[in-house]
Amino acid sequence: MMTLLRATCLMTTLALTGPVLASDPCADFVPQPKPQNASRDIVGQDIDQIMDRGFMTFAVYEDYPPYSWEEAGQPRGIDIDIARIIADDLGVEPRFKFVAAGENLDADLRNNIWRGPVVGGSVSNVMMRVPYDSAFSCRVEQVVFTGQYMMESIAIAYSEAAYPDGGPVPAYFRIDTVAVENDSIADFYLTGFASGQVAQGVRRYPTMQAAMEALNAGEVMAAMGPLAQLEFGAGEGVAIHQPPLPGFAKSKWTLGTGSHFAYRGLSYTVDDAIFAALSDGRIAAIFESYGLTHQPPER
Repeated sequence: MMTLLRATCLMTTLALTGPVLASDPCADFVPQPKPQNASRDIVGQDIDQIMDRGFMTFAVYEDYPPYSWEEAGQPRGIDIDIARIIADDLGVEPRFKFVAAGENLDADLRNNIWRGPVVGGSVSNVMMRVPYDSAFSCRVEQVVFTGQYMMESIAIAYSEAAYPDGGPVPAYFRIDTVAVENDSIADFYLTGFASGQVAQGVRRYPTMQAAMEALNAGEVMAAMGPLAQLEFGAGEGVAIHQPPLPGFAKSKWTLGTGSHFAYRGLSYTVDDAIFAALSDGRIAAIFESYGLTHQPPER
């Protein structure tokens, strides 16, 4: 499966190039033509309709632990539990659509929030795990970005036996082996680090879960990727740290929700529910229940 990090080319670009400094992130944006022939399958999007029918729909990424996956036919994961908080706040039932990541974030939002898939399916009320960037939000006018509930960051997991004196830094991988998810942000970073000098130490796996399994089995000495995925997959004798990453201008990013621009009342209600859950510790407790560190978002 193409992962969220690979799907969100926005985040890769930011990580490798650095932020654009401007007082107004939308200052140089030229409004795009309004989309034509967009899906009319938007019934049940406003709050009154959602409450009348008794449920709301959430788009979540498939096979993406610890964020969202199915276990014995039941939805599980951080994003699933946070979506349940949102639905509970409205007094309705949450229903989940497990979706595959598209080629980029634009495609994911188009297919799941404002237009719908090209063939079959329909839009959802809310999409979880949407990276937030003020400049990007100017460009995608069909979506409202609210409900920021966490920060994600890049870290390195390592074998304590291989590194008894402390965790490795990227320069070590000129000789040592490191597992990454294929075509992920960590893969791009290490492949290009120091003009490609550490590329020979990179070992690619189809998922971050498979990369962590390789580390646990002793096939590699370290693994690099999102902190939550490393924490979730770490076995006995594996430690995690976040050293300085030279040339990695944006190693942390905010994640939240996306909803259709025509139903701003719903997006504000989602944001209120998440803000309350951040304030009273319910979201932090969700992370703790999975053995993960909650990094509060910048809101």
